[in-house]
Amino acid sequence: MRNLLILGGGYGGFRVIQRLLHSSEMRDINITLVEKEPYHSLKTEFYALAAGTVADNHLRLAFPNDVRLELKFETVSEIILEKQQVQLASGDTLPYDDLVIGLGCEDRYHGIPGAAEHTLSIQSMRKARRTYEVLHNIKPNGSVAIIGGGLSGVELASELRESRPDLNIHIYDRGKNILSMFPPKLYLYVTEWLIQHQINIINEANITAVEPGTLFNNEKPVHVDAIVWTAGIQANTVIRKLTVEKDSIGRIILTKYYQIPEHEEVFVVGDCAAVNHAPSAQLAEALADQISMLLLRKWDGKAFPEEMPKIKLKGVLGSLGKKHGFGLMGEKALTGRVPRVLKSGVLWMYKYHLGY
Repeated sequence: MRNLLILGGGYGGFRVIQRLLHSSEMRDINITLVEKEPYHSLKTEFYALAAGTVADNHLRLAFPNDVRLELKFETVSEIILEKQQVQLASGDTLPYDDLVIGLGCEDRYHGIPGAAEHTLSIQSMRKARRTYEVLHNIKPNGSVAIIGGGLSGVELASELRESRPDLNIHIYDRGKNILSMFPPKLYLYVTEWLIQHQINIINEANITAVEPGTLFNNEKPVHVDAIVWTAGIQANTVIRKLTVEKDSIGRIILTKYYQIPEHEEVFVVGDCAAVNHAPSAQLAEALADQISMLLLRKWDGKAFPEEMPKIKLKGVLGSLGKKHGFGLMGEKALTGRVPRVLKSGVLWMYKYHLGY
């Protein structure tokens, strides 16, 4: 019996499990999943959980109940590549024949003093719950600062406006405009929507330090009731500690088969993999599909394809509250109700295909 160990039950790890368990080609393989939470989380919707417009039970999905799958709800503390072992925070050690690393990402604080200690996060279910508690305990007409004007920051701000219309919401972004990764048609539309809904945008911000209830923009103190950090991500701490080649945000540089060089038994999926696409749930699932195919070929004694299929992502969709949205499908920019409906439909289809 061959042992496949999967670290992380996010979009990538969850998809690998689904693909393998549904394959008629998987024989004599035992899968062990190590995940700190007893469920799969819909991370793309954590902004709504933090804003208070979605309950967390709508963002939790159970892992498959299958005799070939063993679940360990624990935290990974170290990956020992040379020994083909994984150390858990509990002190247990797990050996593996093959390993899939999908431990996800964390907030990146860019070395700003106090940012890690004094800001809220939406990078995990637990952190999003904590953010919700703080935001909804703010006194009437209080103020919230969101650091980072990317997709997460914009979605959080717009959803929070619907949930707490009394709050003074400020987005601090270091660029000349928010959503700098999108074409002008989209970021101008979103900017106008935010302004119309009394959300203050501070462009070309330079956050130099954070203290409890205070951020420093260009060295000047700004007093607020809560600060939420959405200004960039980096690979999980466990991954950043590995002595392998990594990119600027700690993602592992891989072979064309998504393996760690010199460790062909280790595959990397999702936000820990350095590939030519921005991290996303959609990318994690696309990588998982290809890694699942490679594992099945490896176990069947078949050679890997000379060239891997090109990953084609369908696009990006963002929400502006429950009724409006924006998105980029191929090269087509979408604004208004249509992209919001599309995003809701994507979430519904995801749950539907999993039997929810």
